[in-house]
Amino acid sequence: MGRLKVLPARIANMIAAGEVVQRPASVVKELMENAVDAGATQVDVVITDAGRTLIQVIDNGAGMSPSDAVLCFERHATSKIATAADLENIVTYGFRGEALASIAAVSEVTLRTRRAGDETATQVVIGGGDAVKTSSVSAPIGSNFAVRNLFYNTPARRKFLKSDNVEFKHIVEEFTRVAIPRPEIGFTLTHNGRQVHVLRKAKSIKFRILDLLGRNVVGDIVDLEADTSIVKISGFAGRPESARKALGNQYFFVGGRYFRSSYLHKAVMKAYEDFVPDGLTPSYFIFLNVNPGAVDVNIHPTKTEIKFEDDNVIFQVLFACVREALGRNSFGASIDFDRDGAVEIPNLGRGFEEYRAESLSPAVEPDAGYNPFEFAPRHEASASGPKAPSYASGGLSAGRQDYGKLFRSSPEEHEIMIVQGRFIVKKSPSGLMLVHIRRAWERVLYERALKAMSRGEHVTQTALFPVQVQVGVEQRLLFDDNSALLSSLGFDIAPIGNDVIEVRGVPEGYSCEVGKVEQMTGDLALILSDCQPALEEVMRQKMAAKFAMLGAVNAEVPSTPEAAVRLLDTLFASENAEFTPGGRRIVSLMPVEDIEKRF
Repeated sequence: MGRLKVLPARIANMIAAGEVVQRPASVVKELMENAVDAGATQVDVVITDAGRTLIQVIDNGAGMSPSDAVLCFERHATSKIATAADLENIVTYGFRGEALASIAAVSEVTLRTRRAGDETATQVVIGGGDAVKTSSVSAPIGSNFAVRNLFYNTPARRKFLKSDNVEFKHIVEEFTRVAIPRPEIGFTLTHNGRQVHVLRKAKSIKFRILDLLGRNVVGDIVDLEADTSIVKISGFAGRPESARKALGNQYFFVGGRYFRSSYLHKAVMKAYEDFVPDGLTPSYFIFLNVNPGAVDVNIHPTKTEIKFEDDNVIFQVLFACVREALGRNSFGASIDFDRDGAVEIPNLGRGFEEYRAESLSPAVEPDAGYNPFEFAPRHEASASGPKAPSYASGGLSAGRQDYGKLFRSSPEEHEIMIVQGRFIVKKSPSGLMLVHIRRAWERVLYERALKAMSRGEHVTQTALFPVQVQVGVEQRLLFDDNSALLSSLGFDIAPIGNDVIEVRGVPEGYSCEVGKVEQMTGDLALILSDCQPALEEVMRQKMAAKFAMLGAVNAEVPSTPEAAVRLLDTLFASENAEFTPGGRRIVSLMPVEDIEKRF
C-alpha cells in the first residue's frame, strides 16, 4: 500500500460527479433547482440528443456577479449555508455546492449570467474542470447554463447510458418533479427542436398537473387535506378504479422538494388495501409541510431521500388522511372485487310496488283472431273468424323444418360449454377437457406476435369509431419511437397533438371497446418502457410474450359454442397448446375416474 495523499481537486470532482451526475437527467434536475432557488419566474430547458450533446437551462432569476460566476464551479461553494446550524433549517433546493463542480468535471460548460444592475453579462467557459475562461458579453438578466458533451472525458460512463428514448424519459421525469410544486413559475421543455412542454403560470397545483399529465389523470384524483401540530398534508389521491399495474404518477413533496419514501408509500397503500386489488398502484400527489428542523434532507447526494424526526406519526397521519378522503368520496361502498361481473340489484325499499312492471307497462289486448300465416286481407275472412292454418298440409311444420336447417349446430358444438366466461369445458373420450380461456388467448396471440415481428404477418382489426386517448407527453413519445414495432404487430395508432394518440385499429383478437382500448394503451406504454436492448431473437420472444399477455386480458371472451370451437381450433393448431409462453398450464384433462371420486 502506497503513502496517503490528497487527491487533486479535478479528480475529487470527477469522483463526486459519480454520485451527483448519474445521467443527463441529473444535470437537468440540478440546473432547474438552481433556477428556482434564484427566484426565476420562467425556466426554459433545451435538450439535444437526450442530453448527450446539449443540456441548456435558461432562467430569468437574480443572476450572479462576475466573481460568483467563477466561484460557483468550485466544490462546496454555496450561498445557502454558513454554519452547521444552517443545515437544520434548509428551505431551498440546493445547498451543498457540489452540483456545478460535479457537472463541470465531466462536461464542457458555458455560463452566461447578469444581475439587474449590471450593464453587461459575465461569460464563463470551463471544460473538464480545467481552464476557466471569462469574458463580458451581452445577455438578459438571469442565468444561461449550456452543458455540452456530457461524460466526454469519462467514456466508460458515457458508454453505459441507455438509449435516447430511455434517457429522455428520465429527463421528463425530473422536469415534471420540479414543475409540479411550482405552479407560479412558467416552464418549457424542448427536445431536438421540438417543444414537448409549454407550461404557463398556473392558478394552482391541480391546474399544473392538468397541463403536465392531462385530463385523464386530473379527472381521477380527489383532494387530500390534514392539519396537525406535526405535519400538514395536502394534495390529491387517485380513485381506486384508476389504479394501474405499474408505478407511475406517485409523488411525495416536502417543502416543494420531491423525495422518495418506501415507508410513506406503504402508508398510502395500506389506506387503499380494501379498495384496490393486490398488484395495482393508485396515483397520488402528496405535499407535506413540516418544521424544517424536523426533517433531514442531507442524507443522500441527490437529496431525493430524506429522514423525518417523527416519521411514525407522519405515517399514521398520512394513512388516516388518505383513508378519510377515500371514505368521504364513498369509494368503499361501490367496489367489490369478489363479485367480478355480478349484476347490481337495486334495493327498492318499501315502495317497491310502484316499480312493478305491471304498473309501468301499457295494457295489452291480444287479438285472438290475428293469424300471421294468413296472406289474404282480413276483410276477406269470414265473420266467424279466420281459418286455422292447415298443419296437415305441412305448411307450418315444413316451414319450421326449413328454418331449423339454417341454425342447425354441429355435433361438436353440443359437446362444449362455457363456464363463467373463464373456462371452456368439452367432452373427451376419457372424460372432460377444461381449457383456460385467457391463457388460450395468450398462447394464440404469442404465436401471432412472433410471426408478425419476424415475417410481418399481421391482421389489423379496424375500429368502427377511432378512440382518442390522452396519454401524456412522456408516453406519447414512447408511441412515436415504437411506431414501426406497433404497426408490425397490427396496431394502427396515430399521434394527435403533444399528448394524445388516436387508436384506429388493433390486432385481431383485441377488443375495440373504448374502456378496454384506454386500458390497453396504458399497458402498451408499460411494455414499451420496459423494453431493454438484448439479442434480437430473445427480445422478440420477450416482447411477444408481453403483447400476448396484454392481448389476452383485452381479448373477447367466447360467448357462443361456435366462438369457443374457433378458439380451440386455433389453439390446437399452435406449436404448444398445453402451456403459455410463461409455462402456465392451458389445458387440463379430468378423467371419468376422477369425476366418479366426487360422488
